[in-house]
Amino acid sequence: MRVLHIYHIFPAIYGGVSYVVYNLAKELSKRQYDVHILTTNAYFNTTCDSDSSGKIKVHRFKVISQKLAKRKLIIPSSSFFMWLEKNVTSFNLVHVHGFRNVYTPLVYLVLKEMKVPYVLQVHGSLPRVTRGRKLKWIYDISLGYKLLRDASKVIALSYLEAKQYKAIGVPEEKIAIIPNGIDLSEYTQLPHKGNFKKKFNIPEKKKIILYLGRIDRTKGIDLLIRACAYLKNEMNFKDAVLVIAGPDDGYLNKVKALARSLRVYNSIVFTGFISSEDKLRALVDADVFVTPSFYGFPITFLEACATGTPIVTTSLGDTLEWMDGKVGYVTQPTHHCLADAIYRIVSDDKLHRKFSRNCINIVRSGFSLEKVVERLEKIYKEVVEG
Repeated sequence: MRVLHIYHIFPAIYGGVSYVVYNLAKELSKRQYDVHILTTNAYFNTTCDSDSSGKIKVHRFKVISQKLAKRKLIIPSSSFFMWLEKNVTSFNLVHVHGFRNVYTPLVYLVLKEMKVPYVLQVHGSLPRVTRGRKLKWIYDISLGYKLLRDASKVIALSYLEAKQYKAIGVPEEKIAIIPNGIDLSEYTQLPHKGNFKKKFNIPEKKKIILYLGRIDRTKGIDLLIRACAYLKNEMNFKDAVLVIAGPDDGYLNKVKALARSLRVYNSIVFTGFISSEDKLRALVDADVFVTPSFYGFPITFLEACATGTPIVTTSLGDTLEWMDGKVGYVTQPTHHCLADAIYRIVSDDKLHRKFSRNCINIVRSGFSLEKVVERLEKIYKEVVEG
């Protein structure tokens, strides 16, 4: 089967969706699928039109402006659409990732004109929660809802996202719930504990509270810093260090200013963007992994589970039914509730071990890449066979 994946960032060095696309393509190619990825050179210096990544064929086209791309306005050049129009009918189906990307309406029009079936995966982007809500509403009613309803199948990452699809009129029979998955072979040989602490000069006895991801205002990092201040100043727990690891998405200065105002700046390590090796070291050394707010299904949750690191999040954004009380806690979105949940995990070795075992068991039983792609294959076959 020939399958075309479309997403504007590839390979997987920026953002969880890129990582998902890569893993799906990698596993499908192992199963003898002819997998192609249509993407852009956003965030990359490469200007080649086509290259390959193992058995995956990658077709990369220029964006009209790298400056705009850095502002998240990724607009492919005309050659991107010319290639799609010329080649799309050679594929059995197209898997479109994302929903409100600038280029998606034109992709949709090409697919509709050429009558090529497509699967759509929005990756948690249905709620209008970030900037430009009015523009998103206009986009949704003018074209976005048509894009969703005309898809042969839409993929929901969770039961909550399935409900979001239903709420905007996507027929239930078109909705397939397939969670994200990770390649567990990457976690068979974990780095020795303590390597991350040594590299970033964190005292061995300190507990690490880890945030890993983009430093963006929607992630609830301000809530996490307030929770750490409460933990230190009100609960008198001073044996923890907050590590904030990830690239700045325009919010770093405000985060640092808040930390200074709450007198916890010296208890925080800002690493910036870290390599995949350092990310794994950070997860191994972390005592608890915290993402206060999320939408969709963060790959980082599965990565934390694969290393046996308990998770804490809040009900501020989306929720995942397999988390609360099993691999950690889902708390109310207040700094004192978040601080209390973190404290319970980092101060109770028995509870920590319990959550750690559950993390590893859950990710192995339900979220291995092989099991996820098996479910995806069934969807593909349903679409192609009509």
